[in-house]
Order: sequence, then structure tokens, then C-alpha cells
Amino acid sequence: MAKDVGKVIEALYGENPPPIMIIGHSMGGAIAVHTASANHVPSLLGLCVIDVVEGTAMDALNSMQNFLRSRPKTFKSLENAIEWSVKSGQIRNIESARVSMGGQVKKCEESATNPSVSNSSGEGIIEEEEEEQGAEESNKKRMKEEDQEVKKESFYTWRVELSKTEKYWDGWFRGLSALFLSCHVPKLLLLAGVDRLDKDLTIGQMQGKFQMQVLPQCGHAVHEDVPEKVADALATFMVRHKFTEFKEGFLC
Repeated sequence: MAKDVGKVIEALYGENPPPIMIIGHSMGGAIAVHTASANHVPSLLGLCVIDVVEGTAMDALNSMQNFLRSRPKTFKSLENAIEWSVKSGQIRNIESARVSMGGQVKKCEESATNPSVSNSSGEGIIEEEEEEQGAEESNKKRMKEEDQEVKKESFYTWRVELSKTEKYWDGWFRGLSALFLSCHVPKLLLLAGVDRLDKDLTIGQMQGKFQMQVLPQCGHAVHEDVPEKVADALATFMVRHKFTEFKEGFLC
């Protein structure tokens, strides 16, 4: 997946890509770190990782299957999925949930055949009688089949079956802190709580190897719960490292 990031940028820009900053959340943050560490983006300017730390991620893997089993398998509608994401605390911003949940679920259809309708309705044999009677019976049969046409009932289910990716989970996060610290570009770590820091990152932060900012009053989906604060943090980081300049009137 890290290689895919490099290939996409290469497909978009060819051999001379513009200066690029990579931002990733959770597993996406792990991909961003691997992409930066492997130098898949030669024009990389900076790296931002949102709420993913090796220590807490590895600890969370033990309970991940239980968490996935606790989620509803299907939703009656997209609105129902959005409502669940907010009420369950997965996302705390209804406006953001309306944007992001649509990409996490997919619409499906299943047969909703009335039990009283026999599946053998079209299997009767029309006896050979007079030509006119045969045509009449054929028409009746066709009309009956049309009346008993199976109705489709739509519902939504998860687009990706995450439980099937379990064998890859360890590889996504093991060694992530050391890789993050080894990236030779300015780094920003945005967290929902300071308790998420592991030992390597705590030492690295004290040594000034990266910039860290804690955004309280939000859940794991930091960029969804407080998008304005995340945007401000990114803007301030980019200006500080001279990736860009503030527009007139911008307040940070």
C-alpha cells in the first residue's frame, strides 16, 4: 500500500512531482510512515500522522475482533448507518459522518419473496388443446409470473470485511514508532490524548524530533470530530517549516 502511494503520485506527476506533504490517520498514518520511510515520494516535504501510536495500536489489536463483532452487520439505510456512527461514538460530528460513512458502506439487495408465493408458479405444463385456448393459457401464465415477480429489498453493509485482514494487522503497526522517528522530514503527530504516547515517542518528543499537538474533546477520528482544529494545526505546522505562507487575515 505504501508503494501504491508512490505509484499514484508518479502516475499523476511523472518524474517531477511537486513538493508533497503526506497526512494519514490511524492505519492510514501507518501507511504514510512506511511511504515516507521507504522514500516512495522523493519530493516529500513533511509528514503528519493522526492518532496512531505503535504501543496503543498493538495493545488494541487484542480486542479488535470483539469490536468488529459488536458492530451492526447491516443498516436499513445510509441515514441509519450515519446515525449509528454518531450514537456509538465512532464519530462525534454529524456533518462529518454524513461525508465519511458513505464510503465505508455499500448498498446491497436481497430477495424479499413473500412466503405465500410458490416458487413453482411457472413450472406448470400447458396441455395441448385448441390453439386459441393454448394462447389464452400462455398469456395467463405470463401475467401470473409478472404479478409474482420477486421484489428487491435494499440494505447497506460494510464495504470492507476488516476481520479478514487480521493477519496483516501486526505488520501495519509493529516498529512504527522507530520508523516515524527515522523519517528525515519535519513531522507532526496529532493525538486525541497524551496518554496515547509510547516510550519511544515520549523520548523522541522530549528530544524535539517531532512536533506534537493534543486535541482534546474528540475521539479517535480526530480529523472528523474537530476538522477546524486539525486544519489550523496543519496550517501552523506548514507555515512554521516554510512549506507555505499564511493568507492575509488568517488567524492561528
